[in-house]
Amino acid sequence: MARQHVDHREIARFAQERVNLPRERAQLYRAQAGRLRERLDRYLSENPDFKLRKMLLSGSLAKGTALRSLNDIDVACYISGADVPSEVAELIEYLAERLRSAYPNFQPDQVRPQTYSVTVSFRGTGLDVDVVPILYDGDPDWYGNLVSQEDGSYLKTCIPRHLEFTKKRKHAQPQDFAQVVRLIKFWVGNLKRENPGFRFKSFMVEMILSLLCDQGLEFSDYPEALQHFFTYLARSNLREKIVFNDYYAASKVGKLTQPVQIIDPVNEENNVARLYTETQADAIVDAALDAGDAVDAALAAPTKQDTVRYWRRVFGPSFHV
Repeated sequence: MARQHVDHREIARFAQERVNLPRERAQLYRAQAGRLRERLDRYLSENPDFKLRKMLLSGSLAKGTALRSLNDIDVACYISGADVPSEVAELIEYLAERLRSAYPNFQPDQVRPQTYSVTVSFRGTGLDVDVVPILYDGDPDWYGNLVSQEDGSYLKTCIPRHLEFTKKRKHAQPQDFAQVVRLIKFWVGNLKRENPGFRFKSFMVEMILSLLCDQGLEFSDYPEALQHFFTYLARSNLREKIVFNDYYAASKVGKLTQPVQIIDPVNEENNVARLYTETQADAIVDAALDAGDAVDAALAAPTKQDTVRYWRRVFGPSFHV
């Protein structure tokens, strides 16, 4: 049987060698984010008019789902005050000016306002830190208004609860939940390299796997866990509403008309897949069908050569055993 050639152990080794962000790099990046926070803390002590309330590492590095290809990290910056502009472009420049003041020795291109965030580039590590402003009005659970990276609208969010949400699923399946997230994200990245028009954002991947985790599906066998994911997409056609009740009742989600409905677990009004079209959803389902067929074929292939060839349909040419 093909599991003699590629089994859970081989997939896990491939993940360690090719997929996962190495521990030492993760520690380096976390330290860099910590130094950014310390620098802003010093700036605050000298400039109390800048009402920075909290800085939190966010995104895949904070969740433990970062890939080896990671070269930038996200830091959420909670700010408030009467002088903080609410117009997006002005808010981004407001934050950029204060970051420039905090790093007076940086070259102009090391603090770059983006459309919805400010990128701080550290030349020593080659790391970019995307500082994302969140307008904060004192909510005790740290809800605030984030500028959406998709359309520039303000979006209610809560970074601590997002991190807590993922931590709960990781606690349910230590190591394996985060690892399967990384494997699926690697699969998506391979598809995007083959077809730059392919869309399937990581947060949607995380929510689907969170649903499967909550349903009690085991992730400890990686070939089977991948098949759980691909089978769900094929069976649901990516048209089932996904809702979690960690922080609100599912009944609070209103009637939606978008073809793909994956509701933000910390904001019942935010469909994180609201901009996905029928065509884009169908492309995801088709890709899952192809990947599922490849895994089935790999698990039934009689030779190592055939087994590896089928797994490369999922993970691309870098897959080896």
